[in-house]
Order: sequence, then structure tokens, then C-alpha cells
Amino acid sequence: MSSTEETVDSELRQTRLSKFGRVLAFIALGYVGLVSSISIWLRNAAFFLNSIPLLIGGIAFAALWLLLRGTPRTPRFVRAVELVALTVGTAAFSAMALVMDLTSSPDMIVRSTVTYVLLTYAVYVPSTARRTLLVAALMTVPLLGCIFLAFRSWDPALYDPPAATWPKGEVGDMAYLATFVSTFLWAIVVALAAIFSHQIHGLRRAVKDFRRLGQYTLEAKLGEGGMGVVYRASHGMLRRPTAIKLLLPDRAGSAALMRFEREVQRTAMLTHPNTVTVFDYGRTTDGVFYYAMELLEGASLDEVVKVDGPQPEERVIHLLVQAAASLAEAHGAGLIHRDIKPANILVVDRAGIPDLVKVVDFGLVKDVAGRADDDAATEPALTLADAITGTPLYMAPESVVAADTIDARADLYALGAVGYWLLTGTHAFSGKGIVEVCAQHLHAIPEPPSARLRAPVSNDLEALLLACLAKQPEDRPASADILRERLLACGAAGRWTNARAAAWWSAHRPQLAFSWRDTATSTTAAESHSVHLTVTRLADQE
Repeated sequence: MSSTEETVDSELRQTRLSKFGRVLAFIALGYVGLVSSISIWLRNAAFFLNSIPLLIGGIAFAALWLLLRGTPRTPRFVRAVELVALTVGTAAFSAMALVMDLTSSPDMIVRSTVTYVLLTYAVYVPSTARRTLLVAALMTVPLLGCIFLAFRSWDPALYDPPAATWPKGEVGDMAYLATFVSTFLWAIVVALAAIFSHQIHGLRRAVKDFRRLGQYTLEAKLGEGGMGVVYRASHGMLRRPTAIKLLLPDRAGSAALMRFEREVQRTAMLTHPNTVTVFDYGRTTDGVFYYAMELLEGASLDEVVKVDGPQPEERVIHLLVQAAASLAEAHGAGLIHRDIKPANILVVDRAGIPDLVKVVDFGLVKDVAGRADDDAATEPALTLADAITGTPLYMAPESVVAADTIDARADLYALGAVGYWLLTGTHAFSGKGIVEVCAQHLHAIPEPPSARLRAPVSNDLEALLLACLAKQPEDRPASADILRERLLACGAAGRWTNARAAAWWSAHRPQLAFSWRDTATSTTAAESHSVHLTVTRLADQE
């Protein structure tokens, strides 16, 4: 077990012990309060005096609760407090047998009380069967010792007739029988507690093992989509924030996962600072594919516009330049993203760079590099030749009619549509359904952003965005590098400063969800879903 896991286990045990102490303290002290009220009402101090051992036990467990709550303590301190509280608390509960009248069966009362303590401990505090047996050993001596001493002073002459209770009629004779019976019954309780601990601890370890993927331990669920689930995770040795995406075969299909695994391997080679970093990938023993990536605390461009509306030209250029730089590296490696959209471009406030762009979710990436070692021909294709893949509102025309022939310029079309969204707060094309939206990509001419906004827009930026949205790939910028150069040549380029970005984040941070987004978790209809749609459905639109 790593030091990180030991620390987590120690903190969990401390927390559970504190809660265990709180429960017993409230029960014991609550009962003492009830008895005290009755004693006052009856004007009989004997009731309160008989509850003094219970008061001491309640105080001991209250100390366990208060000393272990809050700030994490050292394992040695936790063990010491646990040992003292259990010893004092159970000894005090057992001592009730010494102050009770023997006709009220003190052996049964104290035995039941300590039984509840042990079983509560076994269920509440994560422990192995061996540790529970050790705790039971601490309770055994005071429990049986107090029962023996209580019945050692038993005098049958005080009862009428003596033989009805104890035929031998000698002082102290009943102590041995009461202790023997209590020992037998207590042994059954200890065995049950050990079994409970073994079962619960085993289940907890099984769940923990299930939540461990290699060196990563899953911590909290962040989102869920059509193909898998995303979790916040921690590395066993490194302390960097990590997101783990699990791709489940029963959702995506084994053929798609096989291809997806190859694509993640290639995406992991991308190192541009504007591309989400993939740390690791692999498969679990039951065949679930997963990959680990950096955990991004930020907002998608979709959220930015929904929170703040259309963005100024200078910020639009600043964001698109970074996204184009990320795509340039991917295209240079022969990878096409195929699902560029506002939800897949995050902007984060990190390390003194308030508007750092991260392009995420290369889940639909297509390899067009034609590597010699590529044996993809032997694999099932992720996208069929008669289907289109992507997000309808950001899909290039050639993706609709010839998805198997697209090149990097399809990503530039989508990035132009993202720029249009940022600048105007509206989509370049919209419709009542997916088919209508795709048909507009094929045939409609986008309205100039200035006309959509009914406000002036710089000619250079407007012309560049419309060029990206050209129907024919050859009419668009030839590459992501060229698009980036043309963006930097716009008159508004360079006017969005870190100071302005910092001010924006300061003003809008409370409105943003400000958490890592898995784009597969998008739930809005045609605006955000990545789809597979047969081309024949669109043929009638031409």
C-alpha cells in the first residue's frame, strides 16, 4: 500500500471513529439525562447515583468524538485515543453491574450494553476481523470481571424463598454460573462481530480495488455520456489532478473501442500546451478501456457565451489563435479532430494565464497520416462510409456527403463556426432538426456576423470567418497554421490583454460551473450531440 493510500485509510478511520464516539456519547449521555430527570421528579438520588458509570462511559466516548473530529491526526494518536476511550468506556458500562440490584439481572443488562458497543464498532469502524477481536479482548476482562464481582456478593438469604432463585443457598455461589453463562454468550457476540468486520472490510476493499485503475484511484464522478463515465482521480505517487474516462463496451461496442484505443494512443503523442494532455491509457481486467488526462478547471466556450453573451473581437481572435495552434499540431501528426465545437474548447485560468485554451475530446479523431505500421485495415472502422460523424451545428458540408474523404479543412470549417458563435452569440446555421441543419450546411450561405449583430464588425475578421465557412474546402484557409497567421494579422489581434482577461474571470467566475467538462456529457439536442446519421436521409434535401 502506498503512503498516499495509508494516509487516506488513516483519515477515513479517524473520521469513522469520531462518528462512532459521537453516536455512543449521545445515547449514553441522553440516557443519563433521562434518569436524572426521573431522579429529580421522584426526589430519589439513587436513580442518578446508579447512572454514574454510564455518565463516565458517555464522557469517554464524547472525548473520542471531540479529539478525532476535524483536523487529521497522526495514526499513533488515533490509536491511542481509540484504545483509551474503548477501555474506559466499556469498563464504565460494565461497572453498572456493581451498583445495580441483583434482582434486576445486571449481568444481562451490562452484557447487552457492551454487545451493542462491540457490534456498532464492527459495523461502523472499518476494521479487519483481527482488529475487532483485539477490541473485543479489551472489553472482555472488565465485562466478565464486573459480572463475577457483582454476583460474588449475592446472598440468597435476602430473597424469599431462597431456593426459588438458587438451590444451594450459599453466598457467592451464583458468581461462577453467571460468569460462565456470560462467557458463553459473549463468545457468540465476539464471533458475530468478527464475521461482520470481515465481511464489511472485505466489501470495502473490493470496492476500493474496483475504483483503482493501475496507479489511479477513482474519487468522484464528474459526468456520464453515451460511451462512458468520467471520474476525478488521484495518482498513487504523483499528486497532480487527473480525470479518468472509462469507455464501456456495452455502450460503445467492442469494435468502436478497439479503434478508439488506437486513436487515444496517437492522441497521447500530442504535446501542444493548448491540447488536453493524455497521461495514460489502458484496459482493466474486465476489458473496460480507460484513459487518464489532465483535470481542467475552467469553462467551455459554450458556457462563456451563455454567461456573458457575444465576445469582443479581440477576445475571439485570442481564443481562436490558440485553438488553431492546437489543431495545427494534430493536423501535422495526421489527426483530424472531427468534433470541434464550443463545448470541446475549454478556457482555463491557470498559472497567471487567465485565458488559456484547451482543446479536448479527440474521441472522434481520424487518422489520415497513412502510417506504414498502421494495420487499421484489419480493424472495424469507427465510422462507416455511409454515415456522418460530428456535431450538426459545426459540421462541414463534406462531412455530410462524404465523411470518409474529409481532411483537416473540415476542422477549420468547424472552428470558423465556433468563431461565429463567439462573435455573435448565435449559430451560423440553425433549424428544427438535424436534417434541416445539415441541409443548410450544404446549401445555405451564412449571414455575415455584422448583419446578424446589426453592428459593425472588422472587415478582416468577418471575411476570415466567412472564408472558414466556405462550402468548398479549397476556398477555406489551407491549414490551421495559415488560419492562425491570418487571425494574428487582424487589426484587433493583440488587444486582449492578461489584465482584461483577469478582470473578466473575476467578474464572471461565480456564474460559471468552473469544473472539468467531459464533452460526451452534453445533453442539449442538435446543438451539442455528436451523431451518426446516414447520408441517404439527406439525399432528398439536395
